[in-house]
Amino acid sequence: MSTLHYQTGFGNSWATEALPGALPVGRNSPQICPYGLYAEQLSGTAFTAPRADNRRSWLYRIRPAAAQQPFEPYEGIVDWLNTFGDGPVTPNPLRWDPQPVPEQATDFIHSIRTWAGHGSPDEHAGVSINLYAANRSMQDSYFYNADGEMLIVPQEGRLRLATELGLIDIEPCEIAVIPRGVRFRVLLIDSSARGYLLENFGAALRLPELGPIGSNCLANARDFQTPVSWYEDIEGDFTLYAKFTGGFWRARTDHSPLDVVAWHGTHAPYKYDLRRFNAIGSISYDHPDP
Repeated sequence: MSTLHYQTGFGNSWATEALPGALPVGRNSPQICPYGLYAEQLSGTAFTAPRADNRRSWLYRIRPAAAQQPFEPYEGIVDWLNTFGDGPVTPNPLRWDPQPVPEQATDFIHSIRTWAGHGSPDEHAGVSINLYAANRSMQDSYFYNADGEMLIVPQEGRLRLATELGLIDIEPCEIAVIPRGVRFRVLLIDSSARGYLLENFGAALRLPELGPIGSNCLANARDFQTPVSWYEDIEGDFTLYAKFTGGFWRARTDHSPLDVVAWHGTHAPYKYDLRRFNAIGSISYDHPDP
């Protein structure tokens, strides 16, 4: 696959276009957008959220996001759960073998299995901890998660995340975050892929304050990478899957939803190379808490 390009930084207000002049200048929603595109705002927070916490992006796409058939309940994803039960919870230590790669053809979203969690999408608080093991790319299908953002941690096999806002390639020792509501599909670069998925129901992930460490170290903002604009303009028989309030839905669409030609804003996917993490630790003796 071709080498991808990224924008660097964390929490920035980005601006990128796949065609010259596709981004409107000086306004978000002109009466007529360049190239006849449709202007839409994708919100990751309430629009009244404080500026420092507000997450939203303006997308300029070939067709409206609502141009699809109505959603219907979908029962085909059975192991991705958001109901964690009331116990009892064992005090015994537990460990599990790696999730086996399935024998039958299984794509990313159909391979996700929940192992632990707390909170719920309804409360907008908590997380679910999941594993995935896939041996097929998402073919003619797309997905978005309305319940929370998704932190993907590959353990084996490389992935290409084709999102509305651009392409991201990740491999073991890298992580990626897909924000709430962003449409995407997962392509396998290798024959199979396995790893972890954290679903965050609460506020968007952010970098912690450094305190007495100072201005640098740990995860530096410059090492985070956000994709540049990319789009596909294809027609066919496609399926859009959605996760909403813990349930799964699907809708038919006659075109790819990844048709955003340009965008700007703060609500966007990103990746990070864990090998660039600058650790701070005890260098003389003993071990500090925790």
